[in-house]
Amino acid sequence: MPLTADVAAQQVQERLRSLHKLIYDIEAERGRNEQCIESILRAEKAIESPSNTDDSSSSSQQQMQLKNLYKSGLTAAEQEERLLRAALSRIYDIRAIKNERRIQARHAGNKETIGCGALMKMLLSAAQTLPLHVGAAGERAPPLCGAAPADPGHIARPGDAVAALVRVSDKEENWILAEVVSWLPAQGKYEVDDIDEEQKNRHVLSKRRVVPLPLMRADPRTDEHALFPKGAVVMALYPQTTCFYRAVVNRLPASAADPYEVLFEDSSYADGYSPPERVAQRYVIAIKEGKGRAT
Repeated sequence: MPLTADVAAQQVQERLRSLHKLIYDIEAERGRNEQCIESILRAEKAIESPSNTDDSSSSSQQQMQLKNLYKSGLTAAEQEERLLRAALSRIYDIRAIKNERRIQARHAGNKETIGCGALMKMLLSAAQTLPLHVGAAGERAPPLCGAAPADPGHIARPGDAVAALVRVSDKEENWILAEVVSWLPAQGKYEVDDIDEEQKNRHVLSKRRVVPLPLMRADPRTDEHALFPKGAVVMALYPQTTCFYRAVVNRLPASAADPYEVLFEDSSYADGYSPPERVAQRYVIAIKEGKGRAT
């Protein structure tokens, strides 16, 4: 059933109210955690004090107290983590509701043309606000997190961003940034729109001509395995354009908010590569095997 504007607004408001309460709960829990940490530091300092070395009974009691403080700190940290994950869930819900409404409006013909400058800002914002994967200890990044490939049977949903190999002339094909309109199961093909709305182009493409973009960012501190290694050949969105070209990873992101640094293949330079360019995780993907070139 289509999501009406009134229902969507009501759902967003409900989640905003829940998020507002969660933020207060997080701050209160964080305050308790800080007090617990201060107690732990004081207890550790007391145990290390020279005056404590001769009193074994007192030392044993202090060590037991410190152990209990560690347990309390762990419990408090786990509670703060639960609250943070609940808050992230509300944020993702709001994003999903708004995206569904946008897709419905587009299908209804209410498609607003976006200028080039506004489009570039929108693409940058989409990359910066792409959800960050925060897994449990020892948990590996899921498919479509950073460089992690999609599952073999993955079908991109309407509204998902993809790289699409389209024919631009009789002799040339380009990888463009596009948005999924629908999946046509009987044909095994995607219907996609060029993200550059000034082109007003819609394409029907086989699955092998479509590469889903990451759905989450990878944190280099915890999920380095989900990033392309230095020297990897990739496809990357050339800055200030909506086209993907072959490039080599020159430097990995240092933090979850950082982009890759890549060198684009460019025959106009003596060494065959452009000067370093910064490209967000969302717009760096694996080279697609099969027909068609990235340039």
